[in-house]
Amino acid sequence: MLLLTVVAIVFMAALVHSSLGFGTALVAMPLLVTVMDVNVATPLVGLTMLTTIALLLVGSWRDLDVRSALHLLAASIFGIPVGLLILRFAPQDVFKAGLGILLIAVGLYNLRTSVLPRLKHFGWAHAFGFVSGVFGAAYNVNAAPVAVYGILRRWPPESFRATLQGFFFPSTLLIVASHGLSGLWTEDVFGFYLPAVPAVILAVFLGRFIGARIAPDRFQRVLYVALMAFGTMLLVSPLLAAVD
Repeated sequence: MLLLTVVAIVFMAALVHSSLGFGTALVAMPLLVTVMDVNVATPLVGLTMLTTIALLLVGSWRDLDVRSALHLLAASIFGIPVGLLILRFAPQDVFKAGLGILLIAVGLYNLRTSVLPRLKHFGWAHAFGFVSGVFGAAYNVNAAPVAVYGILRRWPPESFRATLQGFFFPSTLLIVASHGLSGLWTEDVFGFYLPAVPAVILAVFLGRFIGARIAPDRFQRVLYVALMAFGTMLLVSPLLAAVD
């Protein structure tokens, strides 16, 4: 029963990621920590996220903004060690709550006003990339800061999805490797990951179909609503875990 639950959660998370360009960990982590330890959920989501990203990148690399992806990646490398320290020693709920509040604020503010600033200088990529590395290593939510950056850069849907995958692949590869070197890879992790791979593959194909049918003029609003939903999940996940 636990295995079926985990596979269903991973499938749903990969479906959201394939449709929007991000969201695997933002969907999966708050739900998985209600049924398993965070030190199992974190490397499990890292592995399944890497699989999802690799499959998506194969079909979207032509729309990739290479320069932005490289700037984000370079900065995220410096954030990964900080994130590992947080995972080992700091209270997770504090950082999840902070990120959740930020995502809700960004989504709600822009839905109401539509006047968020447009970032033009590549220096901002370093700040967002660093934060992405921190949250990615600590809680596998490296997508959230980069998604906000892409929104503020006003990337069109195709470029948004592709550039996020271009950043996610090497950064997630580094994060997954850091999990392995930190001793987080266990038999339990691979016991959940391997049965989930077929579900991830199916979710990617379905998600591409759904994402291609979101009109470009509505894509930004869909992203803002998604950010608010993800932020809410991060806020309520400690409560769900406590109830469980």
